[in-house]
Amino acid sequence: MGDDQHISQIDVRDQVWIGRLKCTGYIFSPILACSSAALFFNWVVRPMSLELCILASGSAGNAAILRSPAGILLIDAGIGPRTLATRLDGTGVRLTDIGALCLTHLDGDHFSLRLAPTLQRLKIPIYCHVDKVGALALCAPELVPFIRPFEVASFSPINGLRCDPIHFAHDHLGSHGFVIDGFGYRIGYATDLGHVPSYFFEHFCELDCIALEANYDPKMQAESSRPYFLKRRITGSHGHLSNFQALAAIRKLLDRARQLPDHIVLLHRSQECNCPELVRELFSADRRIAPRLTLAHQHERSPWLGRVAHHPYVGEQLTLAL
Repeated sequence: MGDDQHISQIDVRDQVWIGRLKCTGYIFSPILACSSAALFFNWVVRPMSLELCILASGSAGNAAILRSPAGILLIDAGIGPRTLATRLDGTGVRLTDIGALCLTHLDGDHFSLRLAPTLQRLKIPIYCHVDKVGALALCAPELVPFIRPFEVASFSPINGLRCDPIHFAHDHLGSHGFVIDGFGYRIGYATDLGHVPSYFFEHFCELDCIALEANYDPKMQAESSRPYFLKRRITGSHGHLSNFQALAAIRKLLDRARQLPDHIVLLHRSQECNCPELVRELFSADRRIAPRLTLAHQHERSPWLGRVAHHPYVGEQLTLAL
């Protein structure tokens, strides 16, 4: 008799209880145990943790969703409602499931006004820094009742989630990254940094998932047809991180970590001044990064990124990059 036949014989009452427990945010692993007398089917229950899915990442629009047992958090909303719905298709998440939105800043590729009617209709709370509230209210007055300002203190957009905002020097008004902690999992999300400040490493510590921008390759940027003022803005201390700056920051985080993360996600890659093959080759040279690396894309979503069971090689934590 095959495993599927054994599973099909689970008592109907057990199936009902399993269905109820799944709705409460628990994941089940079937374990089949044989003996001379009988075959036993046991369900091992473990609590669900956090999972991250990058829906879009780049200068044409940024958005990510974070799934928790208590609800769905949207990070940035730089794509329109149709694109958002399309990217959500297949994730198991619908627009109506989104419980809150956290904005890094208000650049058009991180907050699209096309999404304002949807946010208003669904009455989704919008968390943005207090310095951005006036601009958000001016461009989308219909969203004022749903704006939830944050400053330097941590806040909770979803029950059980703690968000610690981190200010970055991007353009004139700056942007914010987040360390999101809850349900036994810790995610750091940072894009549009300008440069990596010293306090970055104090906040981005002991992470299970690191999501950091690696925007451009310096050589491709210098040789591009972009105007000089744009090159200077992007490569300056209030612009974006290069591949090398991002790699140096991630290596430093790994050097300081007691345990290596499950995932390292590279965000906001330039389509004109960067190359996915170049990025993967550069970052994969570090053996600590290679098996954990995910490149976020502009026109396709990432898989769900959550807790995984790694089988580290001997001395992995102490391995120096080649």
